[in-house]
Amino acid sequence: MSLGIRRGLFTALTAVNILVTLPTTAFAQDEKPICPDRPGRGTSACTLQEGHGQIELGLFDDSFQHRSGVTTDTDNAGSVLAKWGVSARMDVEAGLALYQEQRATGTKSQSGIGDLFLHAKVNPLTSDGPFALVLDPFLKLPTASGGLGNGAVEGGFVLPMSYDLGSNWSLAMTPEADIQRNMAGGGYHANLVDVVGLGKSFGPFTLGAEVWSSQNLDPAGAVSQYSFDLDAAWLAGNDTQFDGGVNVGLNRATPDVEFYVGISRRF
Repeated sequence: MSLGIRRGLFTALTAVNILVTLPTTAFAQDEKPICPDRPGRGTSACTLQEGHGQIELGLFDDSFQHRSGVTTDTDNAGSVLAKWGVSARMDVEAGLALYQEQRATGTKSQSGIGDLFLHAKVNPLTSDGPFALVLDPFLKLPTASGGLGNGAVEGGFVLPMSYDLGSNWSLAMTPEADIQRNMAGGGYHANLVDVVGLGKSFGPFTLGAEVWSSQNLDPAGAVSQYSFDLDAAWLAGNDTQFDGGVNVGLNRATPDVEFYVGISRRF
């Protein structure tokens, strides 16, 4: 493990210690449990309550890919998503990886912070029911260190949906359309993403399985990626959740395997 990753993990562990000791607001007994976007690649079809904050922290996230004798590793430590409830049906969010490192056989590793993502999630439904829907436009600002990002302002639109199937089963889908800068020359192209997941709760524990796909329509060469993902979460009280997961690539363009663990805290 590199010195940078060790420092990143130390920072993330320090943040975990702060998170678990943060005082929480006194919620009503019938208040719904925390609803973070972790774990999994999908986005939860819910917004944070008005006047409350939430921190979602990726302790570490490591992916590995081996192709034609070249091994590429990507490590993240301390990926933070901060949320604030603006109204009963809207929250604003900011996400940033505090430390990233990319290493490939025969090349110099690159490390630093990641890009900044700004979201505004809106729940257009006026009543609760088995179906949930959220509108989630976002903007990416190029704050990543050299070599870790493309230096472009980009954006997109996410449409998280979920349906309560009963008996503690849930079905979720997260279609997404992004506008990304072309790798060669000027201009932008579309990147289309979808996640379909099935979850089952067992008391405070939830297990989930997802299929993820990404279609990058860059004119220099379209790239399709697919993965099958498994995740688990433990609800430690209404305001704190611990999670972890593994993503398995299903084609050569996708990293072979990815592991991650994290924590979410509402206050």
